[in-house]
Amino acid sequence: MEFFLDTGIIDEIKEAMHWGIVNGVTTNPTLIAKSGRTQEEVIKEIVTLIDGPISAEVISTDKAGMLKEAESLAKIHDNVVIKLPLTIDGISACKVLSDQGVKTNVTLCFSSNQALLAAKNGATYISPFIGRLDDIGHSGMGLIEEIRTVYDNYGFQTEILAASVRHADHVREASLVGADVATMPLKCMKSLFKHPLTAIGLEQFLKDHQSTLS
Repeated sequence: MEFFLDTGIIDEIKEAMHWGIVNGVTTNPTLIAKSGRTQEEVIKEIVTLIDGPISAEVISTDKAGMLKEAESLAKIHDNVVIKLPLTIDGISACKVLSDQGVKTNVTLCFSSNQALLAAKNGATYISPFIGRLDDIGHSGMGLIEEIRTVYDNYGFQTEILAASVRHADHVREASLVGADVATMPLKCMKSLFKHPLTAIGLEQFLKDHQSTLS
């Protein structure tokens, strides 16, 4: 499984990149807004830090506008992935971009039928929002399982990118059911390292080591 950092904050990327586990970055308009900078400024800096897929989202809601924005974003760097909403216009734009060899990430996916549409039009990634489904009493992880089954049934190459990841258990469960990628906030990624028995064991080892020095 690949790990993407879900952020528009450059300092967070700089902190995590040294761990050796970050494969890419996803952004959205909300995350970019938190940075206080323009999307173009942020993406241009991110591509200098991480050599991997960097998702940048279009703002337009019509196909023509999406394609115009995509053309501009794709020129920033070969690693830029165009993030499109799962709408009729978004899926239509996905087909055009896929045929042109431009990588795409279809976002705001909440059903396996939607994921099927994205795969049929050649999306590079599909982003099911597992946390938001959990919030309304549905099973986000159940959706990941459904999409995995559908894609495996038909040999689709679209990668399942688990999004709206809230905690370490989401990452664990997504890895067990076969998501290709998990994108998560820095806080969540840090939590993957932690276990109380690791901390207790390390404390005991250090204590025992000190006793050999006295």
